[in-house]
Order: sequence, then structure tokens, then C-alpha cells
Amino acid sequence: MSSLAPGADQKLAGLRVLVVEDEVAISLLLEDMLLDLGCEVVGPAGRLAPATELAQAERLDLAVLDVNLAGQPIYPVAEALSARGIPFVFSTGYGSAGIDEPYRDRPVLQKPFAQHELQRVLRSALS
Repeated sequence: MSSLAPGADQKLAGLRVLVVEDEVAISLLLEDMLLDLGCEVVGPAGRLAPATELAQAERLDLAVLDVNLAGQPIYPVAEALSARGIPFVFSTGYGSAGIDEPYRDRPVLQKPFAQHELQRVLRSALS
């Protein structure tokens, strides 16, 4: 008998997921979806400096990164996560065309998104 909450994902349950998103409504929605999947949310961070600090210092399993953070590109956070071997996905309204070339192989969550899409993209980032 599993002790996971209904809707939780066995593969994602218990993972510490960094949320970097500058839109408060999207950040709250993302947080709710991650909690429903059984994840533990780290952050959220809405600005580049705190996001970079969390990416460098926190124990993380995965991250969801808004590509454009209050007008600044998210790539310093992506670099910090890459250096630590932590998988991440980009969240954007522009699709993968808006992602810088070195990161185009990373999974992209197209805004707006549903929980099943978030789940699919997170699972893809882990494999």
C-alpha cells in the first residue's frame, strides 16, 4: 500500500524541485502542481540573484526555470545547475526557439501548461 497522495507520481515524489519564476500567479500554480505530484518545492525565486544562490547552495534534484526572469536571461542559473549535474527544464511562452543554442537539448515546458504536461517534462528531464 502506497503512502503517496492521490495524483502523486512515484518517480517524482520526494524530489526537491527549485522553482524560478517571476510571475507570481504562475509561480503559485507551479508550486501547487509540484506539491500535487509529491515534490518538495525549493524557492520559489523570482529574481536572478536569489535563484543563482539557491542553484549553487541548496540540495536539489530538479529545477523549473522561467527563461526570461524580470527581463534577464536565466542562463547563469542554468550554468550553476549544469555545473552541479542537476537536471532542469525551461518554462517559456516562446517555445524552444527562444532557448539559447547550448541549452536547446533541454526539455521545454510551453506556457500555459497543464499538470500532466509538467509531469511529462519533469520525467523526461530525469531520464
